[in-house]
Amino acid sequence: MPISAAEVKKLRDMTGAGMMDCKNALKETNGDLDKAVEYLRKKGIASAAKRSGREVNEGVIMAYIHPGSRLGVLVEVNCETDFVAKTDDFQSLAKNIAMQIAASNPMAVNREEVSTELIDKEMDIYRTQAKNEGKPDNVIEKIVQGKLDKYYQEIVLMEQSFVKNPDKTIQEYIMETSGKIGENISVKRFVRYQIGEDR
Repeated sequence: MPISAAEVKKLRDMTGAGMMDCKNALKETNGDLDKAVEYLRKKGIASAAKRSGREVNEGVIMAYIHPGSRLGVLVEVNCETDFVAKTDDFQSLAKNIAMQIAASNPMAVNREEVSTELIDKEMDIYRTQAKNEGKPDNVIEKIVQGKLDKYYQEIVLMEQSFVKNPDKTIQEYIMETSGKIGENISVKRFVRYQIGEDR
């Protein structure tokens, strides 16, 4: 069944969870708002989202060197307390994120970090493609937005499918871990080095 933007917004306002999480929860529960809230709470997403405004000044810098030593990643993953930074769950999360970066080569942590020049260029390409395919003007912008969302899913770490579980995004994986450990978690920055590659 189709889920309206208004329903997604209502669920987001109620739980503080991300748009995609809310949309998925509504799909899973056939549009039932109460069940969707319960679904998000069970996954730890609703409570984690409410924590997302809290300061994250602790954490780790995790290093991952791919076998063969031709590819390496450094990533800074933050949390609220030094105690949590030392837990197995947090360390495992940081290592998995480093491995994700090695495998998927994102350009940025989130959409806000992607340059507007790059996005404008991509949108221009998508518009030209749609026009060349003879698409009517009234649907071109929808096509462009759809392709842009797909592009973000490729280049933005938080929107990428988690390589160890493609059914969830990195954002969802972080939110679940945040719900489990009871602290806000964020990825601050990363760098990925590959032999012979200019960055």
